[in-house]
Amino acid sequence: MLKIDLVTESDRVDWETLSRGHHAHFDADHPDDSYDRAWRRVLDADPVRAVLARLDGKAVGVANYLFHASIWYVGKCYLADLFVLPELRRQGIATAVIEWIARDAKDHGFPGLYWNTLEDAPARALYDKVAVHREGLVTYGYRRSVR
Repeated sequence: MLKIDLVTESDRVDWETLSRGHHAHFDADHPDDSYDRAWRRVLDADPVRAVLARLDGKAVGVANYLFHASIWYVGKCYLADLFVLPELRRQGIATAVIEWIARDAKDHGFPGLYWNTLEDAPARALYDKVAVHREGLVTYGYRRSVR
């Protein structure tokens, strides 16, 4: 049985293990103190939140997301991280997590849900089923010039 809930104080080990799995999947290296900082943020629960998906009591997926204001819309929800254990993918867990977050966001007054992914991510097969890909949209990350 799949159960999805917001993390609680006792979920730290499961949350961090799965979050580290997410970062390893994308070859992203984060120092240990960044996990401490993120954990404090998700426990505050506003605007940053995190959920764990548990299958028969075992943590198998994690998602970190945040609510934010929007200039033109009521508010939005950004799904920052979504990770399901590789051996359990394609079983509906990620879909259930996305739907859970969409309901949570709407219930809190943030009806727009969006996220980014890599162009060649296998997860796009799922994302193309549950969301609209905005063709032509390019994401930039500001980088200060060194002078």
